[in-house]
Amino acid sequence: MGVSGSGKTTVGTKVAGLLGWEYADADAFHPPANIEKMSAGHPLNDADRMPWLQAIAGWIRAHLESGTPGVVSCSALKRSYRDLLTAGHPEVHVAYLDGDRDLIASRMRERKGHFFQAELLDSQFRDLEPPTPDENAVHVPITGTPDETAKLIVKALGLAAPGS
Repeated sequence: MGVSGSGKTTVGTKVAGLLGWEYADADAFHPPANIEKMSAGHPLNDADRMPWLQAIAGWIRAHLESGTPGVVSCSALKRSYRDLLTAGHPEVHVAYLDGDRDLIASRMRERKGHFFQAELLDSQFRDLEPPTPDENAVHVPITGTPDETAKLIVKALGLAAPGS
């Protein structure tokens, strides 16, 4: 989890690859209206986000029920969003990709072909409620490479890559 531009997709795919788990990008769960709204430079509100979050929660629930491990990247900016996604399942962990606004803004300026407008970054930081100690979350700085960040997450969660 983290604001747009924090590296969720890149790091999430790397974590899934290290563990040999299925990966899903939360952007794929957005209804077309949300993508149109963000593409037009308008931030989403809680009502916009609810069907999206419920779809992601459904993906997580299906993976828990089938015993199939997975990684899904999602901004999950607010505690209430993370509570909906984890739904009281202690086996669901959150990795918070923690970076400052200037670093993330510089990354976003270099990103090409993504619907999220860099101008919306401030709205993400306004909405951001970093995980608190009582949440099942690890804080991971994004100052290293994506590979380093992915390895930090795997280590912090006490997971082992296959064959290691």
